Amino acid sequence: MSTHVIATFDEKEPDFAAHQRLLVIIPAYNEEDSLGRVIRNVQTALPQADILVVNDGSVDATPEIADGYCVRVASLPYNLGIGSAMQTGFMFARDYYYDVAVQVDGDGQHDPVEISELVSPLIQGTADVVIGSRYIEDRGYITPKLRRLGILILSGIISLLVGQKMTDPTSGFRAMNRRAIYFCSSDYPFDYPEPESVVTLKRAGLCIAEVPVTMNPRYGGQSSITPLHSGYYMVKVIMSIFIGLLRQRPEAVREVQIVHEHPTS
Repeated sequence: MSTHVIATFDEKEPDFAAHQRLLVIIPAYNEEDSLGRVIRNVQTALPQADILVVNDGSVDATPEIADGYCVRVASLPYNLGIGSAMQTGFMFARDYYYDVAVQVDGDGQHDPVEISELVSPLIQGTADVVIGSRYIEDRGYITPKLRRLGILILSGIISLLVGQKMTDPTSGFRAMNRRAIYFCSSDYPFDYPEPESVVTLKRAGLCIAEVPVTMNPRYGGQSSITPLHSGYYMVKVIMSIFIGLLRQRPEAVREVQIVHEHPTS
């Protein structure tokens, strides 16, 4: 069920899908090899979007690289994990009244050119959350066999829990409308946020959709989930999801109403 969002806008706001305000959140932990290129690609693909880099306690040159671009930067005091980094971004999006927030990881695997495909269902009112899936179409992305097996098992379990087919619940390439932003700013998983949040968001009454996307090789650095750790990761994620089901069912607000101008920054 779609939700009508009431908001006020500055006349000077850029025109994006009928003057929607878009924030691209880039969580980054030790991504000095790739962050600059990621920021440039987002700026080229969506010059009208604002960018927030959330530096998750990096010990390399990540914060200095982010400061070198015309973007907003939020630095966490130490490494809190992707869940806390993204919730920081959602809080910023909520407080500054953005209509759409998009997660683009700092490793370069997400193609900013495809952000419009994620945002389209939000603008049309057919979804609250849109996830970019590597597996709806075969676009040449090769996943290590053990990790792919884990994703298939995890996808099957999550699909049963949420009552709809989910092909890529571990994807971090996703977009959210104001209703989802408001919810995630106060309730977002810390340990395994991508797969856990699919279940949490669905239980809260939010509509989730997937669209096919192309995933690129990392520009640099190493993934925190190695093939050898895929089985361990899957078991912990499944346990965390089922423990989360014991919590009281969360509820997202039916409508987010903004009655005053967004703060200046």
